[in-house]
Amino acid sequence: MASRPAKPLSLDEIRKMERVCRMAAEVLQYASTLVKSGVSTMDLNNAIHDRTLSLGAESAPLNYHGYPAAICTSVNDVVCHGVPRIDEILKDGDIINVDVTLKLDGFFGDTSATFFVGEVSDMAKRVAAAAKDGMYAGIAQVQAGKRTGDIGYATQKVVKAAGFHCVEDIGGHGIGPAFHMEPFVPAFGQPNRGELLIENSCLTVEPMVNQTGKRFRTMPIPGSGHSYYTTMDGTLSAQFEHTILVTKKGHEILTAW
Repeated sequence: MASRPAKPLSLDEIRKMERVCRMAAEVLQYASTLVKSGVSTMDLNNAIHDRTLSLGAESAPLNYHGYPAAICTSVNDVVCHGVPRIDEILKDGDIINVDVTLKLDGFFGDTSATFFVGEVSDMAKRVAAAAKDGMYAGIAQVQAGKRTGDIGYATQKVVKAAGFHCVEDIGGHGIGPAFHMEPFVPAFGQPNRGELLIENSCLTVEPMVNQTGKRFRTMPIPGSGHSYYTTMDGTLSAQFEHTILVTKKGHEILTAW
């Protein structure tokens, strides 16, 4: 769906990105306070949507190509794009990725994190840590003149060293005046390969890390152009995401929590 090319943003457009991304980070922090045993993923959706509206922003996923909810809630073996449900009740030991995207003044801010419900297994902690560390390793490579392969290579190196697997077919994307733009930002690759990173453009770095393999099962979302994805064997998947501004000397994490 990333059909619009990346382009440099003006100073005014960058300020708009900074504002919507600060809001997105605030909403995700609010989400972290809601995650607990006995809460349904639809409860999370409704509360987060209300908070988004109270800030004067819109929940970008809602009705985006028919997606039926304001956020994505991916529990345990769901890789991404999990749809909130009233009958999906969180319980101790679960992990859940909450993915929040806000729209304000025509610009988009996208961020996500994997949260623990009560006490979780050592494996869950390790998978989540690999996803988070992999994301930051990828972000460290973001700079004008570098390439998407630099991001993916650094991400994959960290995740592989931890004993886990980066999903290759789904990844980050350009963002700004559209929700999804070029370039595709993979969680794998080779240095100096891939699309060139453009100064003053924005992108997301969002590795999805699976416990046992990079393959996944595609599950259609009724009435939507989207699908959600689950691990092939029911094992865990974790994800973290930030929206990043590409600068001449490096980068700025616009959604810093």
